[in-house]
Amino acid sequence: MIILGIDPGSIKTGFGVIDIQGKQTILIQSGVLCFDTKLELVDRLATIHEQAMKLVKQYQPHEIALESLIYTKSVPSLAKLAQARGALISGFGPGYVGKIFEYAPTLIKSTVTGHGQATKEGVDKTLKMIFGKETDFATHDASDALAIALCHSLHQGLKNKPKISRSKGRSLKSVFASYEGTRK
Repeated sequence: MIILGIDPGSIKTGFGVIDIQGKQTILIQSGVLCFDTKLELVDRLATIHEQAMKLVKQYQPHEIALESLIYTKSVPSLAKLAQARGALISGFGPGYVGKIFEYAPTLIKSTVTGHGQATKEGVDKTLKMIFGKETDFATHDASDALAIALCHSLHQGLKNKPKISRSKGRSLKSVFASYEGTRK
């Protein structure tokens, strides 16, 4: 099962793609889609929509997981984010037959790191422990998107909790045990 995780944004959108193969979770790709800030938001939305369509066409995910809208005191910022999410979701539509899921930021962090208030650096560190130290993220948007995909895979009740692998697999139990050791 291929899962596409998305960290939506109106300027940068992170994406992470994983493949669940039995008990293995394999990192396929993580990255960032960057949108031209010189364009007005209304004009950027078409680009966001097109890039979402390209992601679905390229990776052909079975399921897509997004970070849910977060509360912000800035109504204009919330409106821009909501519009960008709408453009992304509508871009998934043509040709996409799978389901779309949403997860709150605190649930994503607690699922991946064991702590709902983890920092972005903490999420990065945990993902590097899971997928390998050579895992490099362009920005926190890319690592957040990968965390969203991983969170989704764990919350969808896969029959067996997956072992994470890139070249050297580690069980989630061992990852969390080593993470707990660094938090003390």
